[in-house]
Amino acid sequence: MAVTEAPRLAVDNVSYEDLYARWERGNWRATELDFSADREHWHERFSDLERRAALWNYALFFWGEDSVADNLSPYIDAAPREEQKYFLATQQVDEARHAVFFGRFLREVVGVGGGDTASTLAAIEPQLTWGFKKLFNRLDEMADELRADRSKPKLAAAVALYHLLIEAAVAQSGQHFIASYLEQRQVMPGFREGIENVASDEQRHIGFGVKLLADLQAEDSDCAAAVAEELRSTARFSVALFVPPGWDRRYTEAFGYTLEEIYADGNRSIESKLRAAGMPLEELPGPPVMPRGLDADERARNVIALLQAGYLGEKNGPAASDPGSQQLLFETMARTVSPEHGLDRPTTFQWEFKDARPWHLHVDNGSAHAHAHEGRVEDAAVRLSCRFDDWVDVFAGRLDPKRAMATGRLRPRGNVRALLRMGRMFGG
Repeated sequence: MAVTEAPRLAVDNVSYEDLYARWERGNWRATELDFSADREHWHERFSDLERRAALWNYALFFWGEDSVADNLSPYIDAAPREEQKYFLATQQVDEARHAVFFGRFLREVVGVGGGDTASTLAAIEPQLTWGFKKLFNRLDEMADELRADRSKPKLAAAVALYHLLIEAAVAQSGQHFIASYLEQRQVMPGFREGIENVASDEQRHIGFGVKLLADLQAEDSDCAAAVAEELRSTARFSVALFVPPGWDRRYTEAFGYTLEEIYADGNRSIESKLRAAGMPLEELPGPPVMPRGLDADERARNVIALLQAGYLGEKNGPAASDPGSQQLLFETMARTVSPEHGLDRPTTFQWEFKDARPWHLHVDNGSAHAHAHEGRVEDAAVRLSCRFDDWVDVFAGRLDPKRAMATGRLRPRGNVRALLRMGRMFGG
């Protein structure tokens, strides 16, 4: 659906030609960085724990840079304007250069891998987290989808995944984390220079992505819904990308940052980029992409708690069922009810768990206001019976609710109309 008028945004003052010119001025050589001092610092100024933690982090970056370099071609093909294609071609060069940079460092300083890229990638694969694999598998899928569908909404969803989620939220916050401790400690000058160059390139890429999203939305208003759906569908596993091995918080705290601080940086980054693209987070259609009513720091604290409770991310045994964790789960559900739920009267949904305390969720009609409370009510329109762990798997996206009902793991009863609205409430 075409839009005739669109509000003017700050990004409208940036041209694709200017972004290309910045690339020409900002070229650097990954093969000429001097790592001689870095080798000494790596072995003599980093503890064993710090080397393990840094290797884990750098391995994620190397694999990610190689993946995005491989997956950028369909973006070039799908871009509607030549100027956009030209810039995306420069970005593919940048991503390859970043992979060369990280690969060189891992081989020449850390001593990981053999003499080529393939052997280094194979050597660092065990470092990849569950959330990282899921997110970059999604990028592989998106590249295939974009080859088959070059529509503006599909391209907008692809840009949201690549430029906003992977580059702005994940990579930019990680680069800030690394650059900060390298600068504070005044160590590894070659690697520090490379990280600063990578960050400069990524800032240019993100600026392009924001501008492209704004232009796509101005030309086709369906783009906002496509962006929202992509961000919602990836959120349940992308939040688990930076979970350190064994939940060892020293992997970041050894360098002066908590996990919550890094997650909050990513939250603020993607929120600001969406706003700059004319798609404010709170105005995206459908269920909220992030829980309503919380700032970036609160969201970061909550998502870490949800991950540790087993309510998001990889399944590793039974989920926590203590009262505090259950309360966080149901309050999060209440904060993510869609304003487009379609309920025409106040409605209560009751969860009756076989192995945990009962909870209920009351949704006001005509709004997204929802309230979660422990306990059982008699006037619930819908009652859902299941094991608590099974409901957690539905919430985390690990169990399809239709499959759960078909196999008897989730048994709903009550008002059929209200039950059918549950999918719209939570984006299912």
